[in-house]
Amino acid sequence: MIKHIVMWKLKDFAEGADRAANAVKMKQKLDACAKLLPGTLKFEVALAQPGLEATYDVILYAEFANKEALAEYAAHPTHKAIIPFIGAVRDERQCMDYDI
Repeated sequence: MIKHIVMWKLKDFAEGADRAANAVKMKQKLDACAKLLPGTLKFEVALAQPGLEATYDVILYAEFANKEALAEYAAHPTHKAIIPFIGAVRDERQCMDYDI
């Protein structure tokens, strides 16, 4: 199983909206990828929450059956379609994939 964790810090203002609005829009777009493929075992998107520690604005935690399933997700048209928006609103990105 491959675990896929990505964290994004967003720009204060981008694409005509502030950080909070873009975080919500980004979560909606990512949530649309949750059930794209049978090899996706878990898919969770969360936003930084007031009162809880967070150094990033948006996080994706996903589990895939194997490397092939992760590659299939990465190449899926729905996933590829959100990449330009994320690229436009993000300031920083951290990612780690690992096999268990």
